[in-house]
Amino acid sequence: MREARTSRILAMGGGGFGTGPQDHALDAYVAELAGNDHPRICLLPTASGDPHEQISRFNVTFRRLGCRTSHLSLFRLGDHPIAVRQHLLDQDAIYVGGGSLLNLIAIWRAHGLDRILDEAWRGGTLLCGVSAGSMCWFEAGITRSHGKPRPSWGLGFLRGSNSVHYDADPDRRPSFHEHVRRQAIPGGFGVDDGAGLLFEGTELAEVVTARPDAGACRVEVRDGALVETRLEARLLEASEHDPAGLDPALVELKGLRAASRPPLGLRR
Repeated sequence: MREARTSRILAMGGGGFGTGPQDHALDAYVAELAGNDHPRICLLPTASGDPHEQISRFNVTFRRLGCRTSHLSLFRLGDHPIAVRQHLLDQDAIYVGGGSLLNLIAIWRAHGLDRILDEAWRGGTLLCGVSAGSMCWFEAGITRSHGKPRPSWGLGFLRGSNSVHYDADPDRRPSFHEHVRRQAIPGGFGVDDGAGLLFEGTELAEVVTARPDAGACRVEVRDGALVETRLEARLLEASEHDPAGLDPALVELKGLRAASRPPLGLRR
């Protein structure tokens, strides 16, 4: 039986395994938080329609970090049935990819994943993700599911709102400010690409970043005025778990060893 662990969520603004070596330290941080020597980590690529390319990059990245990877494709359950609840509850970490927040929440609710993910989180499984996979844990986020940035509701595990790609999408920040100022959505956080918010329980524990110029802001209304406050972020450094800091031969060996382990769930 897995020992009890604190409920944690890592909400990243963007980047990660899909953007190349600049965010290796962020991927390594996910693997470190997952714990164990070879943690089990499952990708939920629902928000972008379960694309094979995203699944492949995820597998390569996290197997090199010593993780036992799997993915859950809700779009292909008919062809590849799986015991969804049991598989997710067996994970040390669940990683949610980017895409459409609006579609993500609708599909999850149709399959009952909102309840399963809540159960996993309360049981100590690390929940994490980028973009839509970051905003989904909050009450609301700013999504481009409709084209122009506008609010969309999340699962509400964490209080407040989250606007991702804060430094990379010039239209998203003013939309976030406008809707928080009008109290259409609660105040919350703006998170840059390459940065993440780590919550223990429902409280912010730290802000981390793989990029020296990236971080996060708290956005709220005080005395009728919108206030944006830059938060202190810890710069993640390359570690022995980070492929960027390893000898290429050792990286390849770790990847081969991870790939040779028995498959978990649905693998490409």
